[in-house]
Amino acid sequence: MSAAAGAAARQKGPLVWLDMDQQALDDAYDQAVYAPNSAQIAKRRTVNSAEVRVRLAPRRLAYGTSPHEMLDLYTTATPNAPVMVFIHGGAWRAGSAADNAEAADLFVNAGAHYAVLDFVNVIEAGGSLFPMVEQVRRGVAWVYNNARSFGGDPGRLYIAGRSSGSHLGGVVLITDWQKDFGLPPDVVKGALLSSGMYDLEPVRLSKRGAYVKFTDAMEEELSTQRHLERINCPVVLAHGTYETPEFQRQTRAFAAALKAAGKDVKLIVGEGYNHFEIPETMANPYGLLGRAVLELMGLKKGA
Repeated sequence: MSAAAGAAARQKGPLVWLDMDQQALDDAYDQAVYAPNSAQIAKRRTVNSAEVRVRLAPRRLAYGTSPHEMLDLYTTATPNAPVMVFIHGGAWRAGSAADNAEAADLFVNAGAHYAVLDFVNVIEAGGSLFPMVEQVRRGVAWVYNNARSFGGDPGRLYIAGRSSGSHLGGVVLITDWQKDFGLPPDVVKGALLSSGMYDLEPVRLSKRGAYVKFTDAMEEELSTQRHLERINCPVVLAHGTYETPEFQRQTRAFAAALKAAGKDVKLIVGEGYNHFEIPETMANPYGLLGRAVLELMGLKKGA
């Protein structure tokens, strides 16, 4: 029985968020409920990433002082090349740079560097999202400041993320680069965010609140959709039609808010893709997200 059919068959409890009771909301923030093949895709991503790492041999570099603040850098032979910084997902509590290498070929072959960040997870951070956000921001700032050392163009730095990594990517877009890092306000020239969360109120009400110690300040400061005035670059948003209703709604609502605010936004809906399938398309220059990210960066398909 599907998640939707199961929800319809049981007795509905008091509403917690929109038309959802607690179980429906919990399910809407649990991807495995809506993606029964999630373990299969995770294994495929791990195997594919391992093969890419052997083939491309990334450099392992520190962007901060803690053991978590590391990145894998895949370099292209193209001089003064643009740089893509990727922020992995994993419900804020899992994932690694090593297991998110599968798209590196696309960027390197198209003439771009590809930096995949590692950072502390929310469990290690004692339930707070703030350390994760701070590290990811430092990682992006480090790439900007050090781009020329590996043949990159700091004036063409982009970010991409998936799932909770797209939440973190959204928060990167609302960073005050001048105040916090002494950098230009337009550090990021464009973003592709797939299947993310951009307002934390419903997430806080869901079972994710059992391991994320949400506070009013965390919800307010880290809800990208509440700070649209700080976003100053093109944003491409994507979700699949087989994702949970909340991940679809979050993406559509963020896209609509950006459009209403006069921002440069493009919404991509992947027909027939679930939450774990749609990120795989970024590894293919002819795939849904592969085409979109190359267009965002002004690149042609690689060899």
